[in-house]
Amino acid sequence: MSTTAIHPPAAAEPAPLRGAALHLGIAEQGKLHALAGDHQEALRHYREAIRLAVGSGAPEVCFRHYTQCVLESLEHTGAWAEILAFCERVRAHYAANPPPHELARLDLACAHEREGVVLLKRGDAAAATAALALALAQAGPGRLPLAEELHGWLRRGMQVDARRIEQQQRRHRYFIVEREAVRPERAIQLPKALGAPLG
Repeated sequence: MSTTAIHPPAAAEPAPLRGAALHLGIAEQGKLHALAGDHQEALRHYREAIRLAVGSGAPEVCFRHYTQCVLESLEHTGAWAEILAFCERVRAHYAANPPPHELARLDLACAHEREGVVLLKRGDAAAATAALALALAQAGPGRLPLAEELHGWLRRGMQVDARRIEQQQRRHRYFIVEREAVRPERAIQLPKALGAPLG
C-alpha cells in the first residue's frame, strides 16, 4: 500500500522571485512608499529595481519607467539640481546620438519639459520658457499638454507659482505614480539593509 495517501508529499516551497516579477514588484513597493509620502524609501526601491532590470537585460522600457519614477520622487522632494543634471545628461546623449525614432524624440522632448517645469518651480521663468519651447518644438503639437499650457502662460507674462504648476501637473496626468495605477498585490518590500537611498 502506498504511503502517499496517508502522508502526501510536502508542498513545494514557492520558487524565489526572479527577473521581471522581482524588479516589477520592488518598483511597485517604491510607488506605494511614494504615494505615502516616503520618497527616500521609494527612491531606495526604484534604485534596486533599476539595478535588477539592467542586470537581467530587461527591456529598456522598464529602465525608462523606473527612471521616471525616480525623477518624480526627486521632484516631490525639491531635489532640483539632481533633476536638472539628469536632463543635461539626456541632452548630451542626444546631442552625440541624434534621436533615431519617434520614441527617442519624445524622450528628449519630455526631458526638456521636465527641465522647464523644474526651472519654473525654482523661479527661473526665462529659462523655463526656453526649455518648454524646446520641448514643444521637439514633440510637435498636442503631445505635451502641460508644456503647452505652461509655455502659453509664460509667454503671456503670467506669474505661475508651484501650487498652480502642481495643479496642472495633476490635471494633465503628468505624474505616472498614481494610486489607481499601482498594483499593491505585486509589491515586494526590500529588506532594510538592501539598497541605499538616492538623493
